Amino acid sequence: MQIYKVGGAVRDRLLGRPVTENDWVVVGASAEQMLELGYRPVGADFPVFLHPQTGEEYALARTERKSGRGYGGFTFHASPDVTLEDDLIRRDLSVNAMAEDAAGNVIDPYGGLQDLQARVLRHVSPAFAEDPLRVLRVARFAARYAPLDFSVAPETLELMRQLADSGELSHLTAERSWKEISRALMEPRPDVFIQVLRDCGALAALLPEVDKLFGVPQPQAHHPEIDTGVHVLGVLRQCAEHEQPLNVRWACLLHDVGKGLTPEAEWPRHIAHEHKGLRLIQAINERCKAPRDCAELALLVGEFHTHGHRALELRPSTLLELLQRFDVFRRPQRFAEFVAACEMDARGRKGLEQRQYPQAAYLLGAAEAARQVAVKPLLEKGFKGAELGEALNRERLQALKAYRQQHAS
Repeated sequence: MQIYKVGGAVRDRLLGRPVTENDWVVVGASAEQMLELGYRPVGADFPVFLHPQTGEEYALARTERKSGRGYGGFTFHASPDVTLEDDLIRRDLSVNAMAEDAAGNVIDPYGGLQDLQARVLRHVSPAFAEDPLRVLRVARFAARYAPLDFSVAPETLELMRQLADSGELSHLTAERSWKEISRALMEPRPDVFIQVLRDCGALAALLPEVDKLFGVPQPQAHHPEIDTGVHVLGVLRQCAEHEQPLNVRWACLLHDVGKGLTPEAEWPRHIAHEHKGLRLIQAINERCKAPRDCAELALLVGEFHTHGHRALELRPSTLLELLQRFDVFRRPQRFAEFVAACEMDARGRKGLEQRQYPQAAYLLGAAEAARQVAVKPLLEKGFKGAELGEALNRERLQALKAYRQQHAS
């Protein structure tokens, strides 16, 4: 029985990156032996066990064979005669197919070290093309390691293209896809994730509404980058640089999908794209089973992001309606996330990444001014029920008028 550290822990140690979790593979052992040693099984049909003290995962060396469609369509074989090399060859990328023994020696049967030094993400074997989830995983790794100048090997990108063309991606469950998409959006270069998916044809299969934005022009006066898809990539990059949370990044990815519906004869203008895009955003949210906070913010940003950009011009009554739509008096954080998404949208334009965005401070200040209106004095005056709500709105409107006047002078 031999135990090896494998996968990401080995890869990241060699890259000098923090190792957040360890995975182990056990060669020459049976499930019965693992149980006798006190390891706890993770599942009845999967040869993975939890260490009795550390809780880390220890998997029996195994081989796998394609037996169906999608991510789960595999039959596993685990026995004491499966070698370390047999186990490593079933992994996705060479940089993930290295192991380390107890003495710290690296076992590298498939060229992972060389690819690590060359900054290349390359598949281990042709069996890569049997698992559609690997398309998303490789794009996610590309997003993670882009700051280190990693790129996807052309031959691996070709296999990803074949997977996208085969229709296999449609057999991924929404839960598995969302897990990869959400993790990728939180990587240092989420724009690279989208670009790699597009390069292999997977974006058209997974998020056709976003894929359709590439090649759609916008007015150069407002968008020096012109191309709507390129703009979305720029917005995602700003999200990462400003460390925005997932719901802001998801909203930014979808905020302009309505522009994909504009007839070519109307280009580069996109009249009412905010409202046209709402049904698309709703459909994407449902298809991807996006969590509620992501889904809600995406719809609100899609509908109102141009309000954010025009904040300094909005009438107090329009501003109050905007605050009410966001339920800002009970959920101030959601409005702050909307403002952040608007700022990322403004900064995601070629050459304008460092331009100031005074609308952000103005909107947040307006929300605070409206929130400062106290209910107690109105109650003391005898207002209640619907009359109380109307009086509260009048007071908030007055506060916003005063706030606007103050900022105009």
